[in-house]
Amino acid sequence: MPQAHNKASDWFDGLYQNNKTTQENIPWAKQVVNPLLQTYIEENKMHKGKALVIGCGLGDDAKALEDAGYDVLAIDVSQTALDLAKARFEGSDIVFEKQDIFDMPTKYHEHFDFVFEAFTIQSLPVEFREKMIKAIANTLAPKGKILVVAHQKNRDVKGPPWPLQKEEIDLFKTEGLNELSFEVLSVPGQVSPQQFRVLYRK
Repeated sequence: MPQAHNKASDWFDGLYQNNKTTQENIPWAKQVVNPLLQTYIEENKMHKGKALVIGCGLGDDAKALEDAGYDVLAIDVSQTALDLAKARFEGSDIVFEKQDIFDMPTKYHEHFDFVFEAFTIQSLPVEFREKMIKAIANTLAPKGKILVVAHQKNRDVKGPPWPLQKEEIDLFKTEGLNELSFEVLSVPGQVSPQQFRVLYRK
């Protein structure tokens, strides 16, 4: 794993470690389901099969997908985050597992019927972007779908995070995925006032 990626992983776990009692200082740990995932679940009534949540954090998105009807694997590079998520959703059937999307076990290649990716691509330096998109696409089973949520780049930022431009989101299409829908939605936030929500099918 490249050194910069190691540093990013250590940084995430350190942040969770330092905020185990209260997550107020973790910007993305809102302890609610991502609203753009929630509306997708509500608008699409058929939810079944195996789902993957990338960078699951405290587990709210994973729980929403389980409640919708999926068998869920939720991964994160932070064991502290996973431990907190397991405690929050004790008794659920979600599998919380420490995994690196760049080094997923072979058993997870072309394995998932639905993948949810929100904000993890933009959390790593730009030089990892194409490699990460390829790794995410590799987890999709034939005819599987992936819902991608990301902040839209509207100004130069030092990062992290590093919001995405449309041509970067379009890299999913170079991995053989078909774009089913593409939206730019206004969502209040400190990173960007607009977010992409894009649905692909393999």
